[in-house]
Amino acid sequence: MSEATMTAPTSGGRPKVSKISEAVIRIAGNSQDGIQAIGGFLARLAGRSEQEVMTFMTIPSTISGGPSIFQVRVGSGEVLSAGDDADLLIAFYQHSYEDHLKSLRKGGIVLFDSDHVQPKPEWQQEYRHLGVAISSLTVEAIGGTGKDKGKNMFVLGLVAKMFDLNVPKLEKLIGERFGGKDESILNNALTAFHAGYSHSLDNVMETFRFVEGQKRAGHQVVMTGNEALGYGLIAAGVRFGAGYPITPWSDIMELLRRELPKYGGTFVQCEDEIASISMALGASYAGRVAVTGSSGPGISLKTEALGYAVMAELPLVVIDVQRGGPSTGMPTSVEQSDLNIACFGGHGDSPRVVLAPANVEDCFYTAIEAVNIARKYSVPVVILTDQAIATRIEAFEEPNLEKVCQDISPDLTPIADFKPYDLSASDGLTRHAPPGKRIASGKYPVVTGLEHDEMGHPTGSPKLHMAMNAKRRNKLRKLASELPVPQVYGPPEGNVLLVGWGSNQGPIREAVDRARAAGDSVSSLHIRYINPLPPGLENIFSGFNHVFVVELNDEGIYGYGQLAGLLRARYCDAKIQGINKTDGLTFKVKEILEQTRARLAAAKAQPATGVTIQRI
Repeated sequence: MSEATMTAPTSGGRPKVSKISEAVIRIAGNSQDGIQAIGGFLARLAGRSEQEVMTFMTIPSTISGGPSIFQVRVGSGEVLSAGDDADLLIAFYQHSYEDHLKSLRKGGIVLFDSDHVQPKPEWQQEYRHLGVAISSLTVEAIGGTGKDKGKNMFVLGLVAKMFDLNVPKLEKLIGERFGGKDESILNNALTAFHAGYSHSLDNVMETFRFVEGQKRAGHQVVMTGNEALGYGLIAAGVRFGAGYPITPWSDIMELLRRELPKYGGTFVQCEDEIASISMALGASYAGRVAVTGSSGPGISLKTEALGYAVMAELPLVVIDVQRGGPSTGMPTSVEQSDLNIACFGGHGDSPRVVLAPANVEDCFYTAIEAVNIARKYSVPVVILTDQAIATRIEAFEEPNLEKVCQDISPDLTPIADFKPYDLSASDGLTRHAPPGKRIASGKYPVVTGLEHDEMGHPTGSPKLHMAMNAKRRNKLRKLASELPVPQVYGPPEGNVLLVGWGSNQGPIREAVDRARAAGDSVSSLHIRYINPLPPGLENIFSGFNHVFVVELNDEGIYGYGQLAGLLRARYCDAKIQGINKTDGLTFKVKEILEQTRARLAAAKAQPATGVTIQRI
């Protein structure tokens, strides 16, 4: 908790008020307690109060529920990660208290439900304890058969009091959340909230007030990564999607099923993953880019039809919201282990585009970019996101919808003649004529998964197979040549370059800031374009003694993860090494710095190679 100023205790023994620039709040309980709702309210309030916010959550993968956490970091300045150590821990149960107290910084506050938690005497010296009978006070406030089901709202009231939050805005958010339900539900929620807010904190501890955030020119929107992807697809002009439920992709599916009909579109829940991608391919062939999606297990099932999209050169957007694997793995945990299947999954040479958004805001714009690349190059585009981005909440500047929204309706203007796979085309790109488009010559092309000639008719010609393979390959080379060179965060030359992708961007940049503040030579590079890779990476790598790729997957039998392997294969550079973990949690900043130091220490212990090792 960054303190800016602190005022002395007021008269009458009321708590002192400390002004702070940021706070990390961790809520620990069971999934049935609505702790995600508390965090969601806090995050959305921050977004409407010109503050930065980032969240992180874990939920059990079992239907019966179980232990769960929601962490929210709110700041008046830039927030790059969900925070390493919490300033406030809210513990609903004994297991919540014992399992998560060590996540508090020394001197941090643990607010616990005294109806269910017995504090450990040995920990009361290291952390400030505040016990409140949350469950019984909630029952006393709202009564009825709901018992303590409103205790999450009671806790929200306590937090609002502790941090001097904007009560009218919170009341509005509560109204938006419960307004469509029975009136008694909304009334109970507000009653529990006000009961918590009215609970006396006098003579117990200090309270906090955020310093004013930087004024922004435009409005902020607050949403999850899955929501941003869904709305980005709609803005891009997508009007058809098909999918099958799987965590954590299902939120996108539900959003599109709810929202697409408002814009004249349709989303179909199919009987399985194979039907989903096949139906989306049919819709794309009809003239308008369609979308399907899944997580790792479902992507495995889609790979045969994905190969069909490559062979037929059909535009398609496939979303892979990665989770822990292999097999069913850890459905509600984060991992970045689908890179290989996204780039190479399937039989034969089947080049496709892979994009990896860096944060929630980037999810919105990546969805639009994916649609445009799919249309221009007639290629399937995989959006490789992950559970951390999918479920976390961030605030960002409201997009200029008049500028970014587009109509991608098919052009049905008659033409004289047409070859979709024209090998003599100057740009080498394939363009399909949507069904219903009149071709005056009467020679209509076909689409097939077999190798084909320029009209799409099946062929076994070795010469044509070589030419078509080159055609499918070269359009990705053309795309690669048009991609922007990624920017280095920090100096363009130095000792260590931390390379990341996906949800790791924020923690890596915060690690760079900490390292450089300590006088260490560290920079970072974030890669959004996974396949094809952007140009100029070899020139960037040459400016550093060490290149460490930070990714949430296993280090493999050779000591580096999947993106590191791709980069080593591309650039034949042995200094590219991995910083990896597979605990199902996002990287903490201190974990990145600790592993960086360990890598440097190991390199220093090896025989001299003429490379200068600088301090970190």
